Amino acid sequence: MFTQPPVERALRDRVAQMPNVTVELGVEMTSLTQDDAQVTLTIERDGAARKVHAKYAIACDGGASPVRTQLDIPLDDLDFDEPWLVVDVLVNERGMAKLPKVSVQYCEPQRPCTLVLGPKNHRRWEISLMPGEDPKAVETDEETWKLLSRWIGPEDGELWRQASYRFHALVASEWRKGRVFLAGDAAHMQPPFLGQGMCQGVRDAANLTWKLAAVLAGDVQGAAGEALLDSYGHERKAHVRELTSRIKGVGAVICERDVATARARDARLLDDCGGVVKDTPRQDILPRLEEGLLSATASTGRGTLFPQPWLRTAQGVRRMDSVFGNGWRLVLSAAIGHDIEAGFAGLQTIPLAATPETEGVVADWMQRHGGVAALVRPDNYVYGAAQGIEGIGALVEEAAAVLGLSLACAA
Repeated sequence: MFTQPPVERALRDRVAQMPNVTVELGVEMTSLTQDDAQVTLTIERDGAARKVHAKYAIACDGGASPVRTQLDIPLDDLDFDEPWLVVDVLVNERGMAKLPKVSVQYCEPQRPCTLVLGPKNHRRWEISLMPGEDPKAVETDEETWKLLSRWIGPEDGELWRQASYRFHALVASEWRKGRVFLAGDAAHMQPPFLGQGMCQGVRDAANLTWKLAAVLAGDVQGAAGEALLDSYGHERKAHVRELTSRIKGVGAVICERDVATARARDARLLDDCGGVVKDTPRQDILPRLEEGLLSATASTGRGTLFPQPWLRTAQGVRRMDSVFGNGWRLVLSAAIGHDIEAGFAGLQTIPLAATPETEGVVADWMQRHGGVAALVRPDNYVYGAAQGIEGIGALVEEAAAVLGLSLACAA
């Protein structure tokens, strides 16, 4: 778990070290035009306007998204609209002793709510508002403490922040229009269950940036480049819609208001797990990619996120990404004792027989998906998996053809 302000400070500190990035705060984008060569943004500060030109623009301008509005891109409504109060509290030692040691979903018809454990003494409550409750009234300190009285009182901590929201389930109908892309809340909004809001935005950035980089560097050009950029919207929109559907399913379990139906739900859930409540890892609920830049050869590993193993190296035990970076990687299981010659520019071959992992997470992944090798994209999604040594070369050749790249010896 993390609190967002320290993450943003770390990001700003990192960006400040990058000479090719300019950060402008306190400005407003008032208009956008584009043609076949560039995007032009009109930027205003204190009434003075100027124009910024770019080959591409990414609109991460929030749920209201002026860019999305100017591009006339509608939002698809996935049928979720509920008022909630979100409360952040810095809890003192006395209060901490009163609270659960794990995050809890209170699936109670009279007041569905969630308690989330944040870093250190940060605790968050997400509290469903009942029909007729005034969202602005419950935001006051007095009314907020009344809602928290089940757990803690004013003597147990400090209200850091409280705000009422309407949680929605919305997805943009298009994620790319010409040279402009939508990302983050501009492209989607979902209910808070499973804590996927910011995660979805991070996935958007991870998916889009390596594709833009490949096109801007000239590594992927022409029709292949356009198809690569189009795959961003195809992949992310489908993924967001499916995950939002699953989030709504979780929300339906949590937010059942009818007492008889809630009791039947409890009995069914207990019966399903044999009377013993079992944890479900959040990542097991996340869907795979089902369309886009993926191998035409079906495999159970295709479209999944590849695990991040610890590797034993001459410099000590290190993460795979720390050793090999995050470009295209062909990961060979420890059962393959030699390199594969087929490759394309930028592809690294990672033979685990030569750089062994310490915990067997890739071995488990290979066994689970019946593979001996995985071709992993720069965003850590699996382009495809080979079931045998004879299929590895064909998998690499297929990816090279899709990207419009020439085959060469793998790096």
